[in-house]
Amino acid sequence: MTLRRRQARASAALAGLAAGWALGASPAAAHPHIWVETRTEIVFDDAGRVTAIAHAWTFDEANSASMVFGLDANGDGRYARDELAEMAELNATSLGDFGYFTYLVADGDDQAFAAPKDYFLTHDGTALTLHFTLPLESPTRADTALVLEVYDPEFYISFRMADGDDAVALAGSPEGCAIDVSRAAEVRLDQFVNLSEAFFEAITATESLGVDIVNRALVACP
Repeated sequence: MTLRRRQARASAALAGLAAGWALGASPAAAHPHIWVETRTEIVFDDAGRVTAIAHAWTFDEANSASMVFGLDANGDGRYARDELAEMAELNATSLGDFGYFTYLVADGDDQAFAAPKDYFLTHDGTALTLHFTLPLESPTRADTALVLEVYDPEFYISFRMADGDDAVALAGSPEGCAIDVSRAAEVRLDQFVNLSEAFFEAITATESLGVDIVNRALVACP
């Protein structure tokens, strides 16, 4: 799959934007196209195993406006969950094509996710937030090294953990668990306005511009 085709699919899947919007983007706005602020819960069961990753991803104002355009079915100026339900289902289920931009490693082994559940969209009058839960196919213990990362390897979407100590929370974890987080670098559109699409196609995201694009949480439990 070419980078431009992948970008078009990512736009449609994650942001609910028309594929033609991505394909028609000018070279002056090559990367990234979408900004997402993340909040995450690492969910444990009573046996102390990690069973799911629960995300809340808030889109930038411009993309939020594009995403909800025409969805105010009753014309009351607000976007209720039922008005956004179809888009929520499309976004959450389509994210599987991109591994949900979520990577979990336990004791050196990559963890697989089952289909997302409990997905819905909310709108606060300015920004749209996608809520969804990723169950692990097999629950895993966190008493060895547990690493959670959220990022887009193509850097088409700029993910960044929300500020504050609660950007990644442990839900139902055993007593004594510790968490350490590192955020991706803050990325602004004006950093990229003079760089062409060809420039980005010639490099991989993980080495691009020296920008750290990975949000990472390290968890250790006794």
